[in-house]
Amino acid sequence: QVQLVESGGGSVQAGGSLSLSCAGSGRSLSNYLISWFRQAPGKEREFVARISWSGTSTNYVESVKGRFTISRDNAKNSVYLQMNSLVPEDTAVYYCAANTKLERPPHLASSYDYWGQGTQVTVSS
Repeated sequence: QVQLVESGGGSVQAGGSLSLSCAGSGRSLSNYLISWFRQAPGKEREFVARISWSGTSTNYVESVKGRFTISRDNAKNSVYLQMNSLVPEDTAVYYCAANTKLERPPHLASSYDYWGQGTQVTVSS
């Protein structure tokens, strides 16, 4: 019912910044809770950040608190992830995901019904 497309990935040096975008189509993203996940080679898909329908409530995994900021612009049907002070451990494919169930645990990938294709983020030391 909704399609998600990530963009903005790339390669940066440690300490640098990168902005990711998640563009929705098919349905308004205002109907969905949106999260960013990331997956490094050989690792499980990891929750990064979540934002509520209105954008007034956000959650982050502890490792990115103070460095990453999730936001959304429902008028543009997009969700963003501003990543600052990047470290090599942030290297992963980043995905946006959507669900409509507030009661689902936000940190679990299984809570989300829709996923984008992912965008690669590489942070070099």
